[in-house]
Amino acid sequence: MKAQIQSLFIKERHGFPMLRTDEMELIRGFGIKGDINADIMSPRQVLIVINEDLEYFNIPPGGLRENIVLKNLDLSFFKPGSLLVLGDVKIRLTFNCEPCKRISQFVKPSEIMGRRGILGVVIESGIIHENMEATLLPSIFDPLSDLPFDRFKHFVSQIPEGKVVTYKEITRGMGVAESYLRAIPTYITKSDDNLPIHRIVDSEGALIQKYIPNQKHLLINEKVILREAPGLFDDSAWFVSLERHLWHQDSLFLN
Repeated sequence: MKAQIQSLFIKERHGFPMLRTDEMELIRGFGIKGDINADIMSPRQVLIVINEDLEYFNIPPGGLRENIVLKNLDLSFFKPGSLLVLGDVKIRLTFNCEPCKRISQFVKPSEIMGRRGILGVVIESGIIHENMEATLLPSIFDPLSDLPFDRFKHFVSQIPEGKVVTYKEITRGMGVAESYLRAIPTYITKSDDNLPIHRIVDSEGALIQKYIPNQKHLLINEKVILREAPGLFDDSAWFVSLERHLWHQDSLFLN
């Protein structure tokens, strides 16, 4: 039997029921049209699960907050790094979706670890529909780590010279919730010297020299323009122009 799409769902808003649909439009580098998780910087634009896992845990379609349910799939190919082909649409499978409390009405998150589905990025646009044939091509891409700190390092390593990112861009590029914002300082202090953490600034563009003492010097060497402004306790604060230097990356996961 050929692998097929069994059902499709769109998440219009967080915390609301998934909307079942006969077809959906997927947009390269963005995600599913009308879905709350569509984001040009995110490695988690689409969530794909397999019907066998839903049946094993007695979970109704849509119960794992997934977008695409596949059936009759060769499970040995269903892993991060594979390429999912659905007609004209191509989806890069990035990393395993972590269980969360939103699915606890159906199953304990600890029981479904590693079987909540795989996240992906749309690398070719098109329209898909139920019962469409599905093909998985294994080991086409490097998989992303399931560990957030590893994805932090991967994202930060891509920031080019002369550009900066804020904490929010980092969480988007890691594919994690904004609650991870408070973890970024810890990740910065844990990082080794080879990672360009000096290209990280706060939401206003201010340098974070309490975590990166030589940040000002390193950015000036990269021709980043800084401005000085009064800070707390009569100290000066230094800012980067986000309009000029913020890194807008919309193709990090497309190749």
